[in-house]
Amino acid sequence: QVQLVESGGGLVQAGGSLRLSCAASKRTFIIYNMAWFRQAPGKERDIVATITRSGESTYYTDSVKGRFTISRDNAKNTVYLQMNSLKPEDTAVYHCAADLNYRGATAASYRYWGQGTQVTVSS
Repeated sequence: QVQLVESGGGLVQAGGSLRLSCAASKRTFIIYNMAWFRQAPGKERDIVATITRSGESTYYTDSVKGRFTISRDNAKNTVYLQMNSLKPEDTAVYHCAADLNYRGATAASYRYWGQGTQVTVSS
């Protein structure tokens, strides 16, 4: 089992930047495919980005392409989400997720989840 802890959320003005981190408890972090999801009030949990074990392959939902970057440091057991040019519609609780298998954009398929970190973008 792996525990995931997100950090880095906060309040930022539109156009600003934040970097989210997700630290994993296991030293075998490299075997997990990772993802960031977000959930706004009253909405479903939606995919933001995914990254494979080695970091070679990434995926972004259309609304964040060119603004967000997912990366991972396997030596630090951490996955990151760099968010630039933030918009009010990016406001949500951001969760990281992990699974041994690549699960793509389907939230229900991921086995391990962090508790989330709030990102609020003011206009």
